[in-house]
Amino acid sequence: MTRTLRHGVVTAFREQLSGRLVSPSDARYDKARRVWNGRIDRRPALIAFCANEADVIAAVRFAREHELFASVRGGGHSCAGMAVCNDGLVIDLSLMKEVEVAAEARTANAQGGVLWRDLDRSTQCFGLAVPGGTDSEVGIAGLTLGGGNGWLMGLYGATCDNLLAANVVMADGRALRASSEDYPDLFWALRGGGGNFGIVTSFCYRLHPVGPTVIGGAMVYAYRDAEKVLRHFRDFSRSPVPDALTVFACLIYDGGEPVVAIAACYAGPMEHAEATLAPLRGWGSIVSDQMRSMPYVELQSLFDPARPAGRRCAMRSNFMATLPDEAITTVVQKFTATPSTLSAVIIEHCHGAITRLACDATAFPLRSNPYHFEILGFWDHADEDQSNLEWVAGFFAAMQPFDAGEVYVNSLDEGEDHRVREAYGLNYSRLVKLKSKFDPTNFFRCNHNIAPR
Repeated sequence: MTRTLRHGVVTAFREQLSGRLVSPSDARYDKARRVWNGRIDRRPALIAFCANEADVIAAVRFAREHELFASVRGGGHSCAGMAVCNDGLVIDLSLMKEVEVAAEARTANAQGGVLWRDLDRSTQCFGLAVPGGTDSEVGIAGLTLGGGNGWLMGLYGATCDNLLAANVVMADGRALRASSEDYPDLFWALRGGGGNFGIVTSFCYRLHPVGPTVIGGAMVYAYRDAEKVLRHFRDFSRSPVPDALTVFACLIYDGGEPVVAIAACYAGPMEHAEATLAPLRGWGSIVSDQMRSMPYVELQSLFDPARPAGRRCAMRSNFMATLPDEAITTVVQKFTATPSTLSAVIIEHCHGAITRLACDATAFPLRSNPYHFEILGFWDHADEDQSNLEWVAGFFAAMQPFDAGEVYVNSLDEGEDHRVREAYGLNYSRLVKLKSKFDPTNFFRCNHNIAPR
């Protein structure tokens, strides 16, 4: 049952906003409450589409005054779907999409509702980019606040490593700017601590030269060679891989048949591209060679069709220190038991710049283990939920012997709050102290929560 607020209260709040307010009685309510993961079905009391920082402040104050849960939606792309809450207020930033690029200074300011495709298009006009993820439809806010693994992490580090400052609305309704000079402890926490400390209405990023073209795509191998290909991937990742090359091993279905895809991005000098990528072509029986030169913005959207909004999703993930033969055999055997040919397994190789910062340099500590392992269950219909959820859970259980005890907060699924300590390791106790300082009542708790003391 969705909570009902008095008409006069809602009307007064609506009149404060430059944006718009959606309630359960509105015809657009059902569409407005949806997020990327079609499995998430929550019914908020109100959804405030904020047009500016003043709207965000008004929304925070309204939620506090009326003792409402408050969730924050930037891109709404996370598997856990915590951008929407039951019976509370969704503070939606999707109308806040302004991007300003200072090309000579190599900085960009982007509002909290910007998606990566918006930011990339603006910065690539100048041959520059912020290290982002691997999907153009992801919001910059969630990726940045959780850390930010992606194609450029070897060259330029995590997304949060390239954050220079942030405009933040705090739990008490104050607006402030955090940087290494102003509120440095809050700035440290924002770089990886998720949505626990405030609502970032604007991000200031450091920009780097990228492109305009990169080499990207995938080398697709026959599944009968899956174990051999993954062993080659492991051995290759142990070699001195250039910072400019990021390589992921992906188990997917192509035309209804399982295959192994070695997905890659090379963003270095083009005269070295062929020699750098040549080793990826000799690991087994090639089904198709999809590696080619393309604009960076094309690479960023290349895999979007495999993850459309509204598809049902479940995810489990962890980091691995090594990739032993036993783990490879388990992955290859368990993957083909999936009930859905839409599902995927990804092993990201993390190396280069992202590993060179100390684990406590930012709140994002995941710097030392080289393999980020993800099980992604995708399916289209609710009557398929049980079989797919059981497959994801069973697969993950089988991989526990190879778990390094770390998890990426942006890859946590619904119901995995017990793993939040794994996401922060030795940084967790400092984050608890800062949560107690900046949000002692845990107003920002509709997230993978760090509770105050």
